Amino acid sequence: MSGSPASADTRFLADAMLGRLARWLRTLGFDTLYDPVPHDPELVRIAAAEDRVLLTRDRHLVEHLRPRRALLITHDAPLAQLRQVVEACRLSPPARLFSRCPVCNGTLRPATPPEAATLVPEASRDLPGPVQRCPDCGRVYWQGSHTRRMRDTLAAALPGWI
Repeated sequence: MSGSPASADTRFLADAMLGRLARWLRTLGFDTLYDPVPHDPELVRIAAAEDRVLLTRDRHLVEHLRPRRALLITHDAPLAQLRQVVEACRLSPPARLFSRCPVCNGTLRPATPPEAATLVPEASRDLPGPVQRCPDCGRVYWQGSHTRRMRDTLAAALPGWI
């Protein structure tokens, strides 16, 4: 990683080629912006202005625009990319998973009982665990089989983390 080392509160900006990596980082609780629209100079500007590590597969961007903090992602598979970020940035395991919306990056909050009762499918309402809602996009999340599969996937990709 170019620039200074990462810390526990490291924030990221993923370029257009790294949408799936952004979702995995968000699942781990890392503040990760992802917008496939901005061009390279705008990405560098946003990363500098918001003190974010720019994650990119674009060697030209890193070599010619020289962002202050950047990591050139060399792997094709999203989970290998995730391992690369964790290792290169020396990230620590998160305090908890599923604290950010994987779609929009909002910080999830507990859903109120009326929200949970109306927004969670009836078949899932009795599942254990919290129901969370994204205040930014309104999506609702609960501890279903998908979260178990995601935990298993992360445990295999990042041994000792989950």
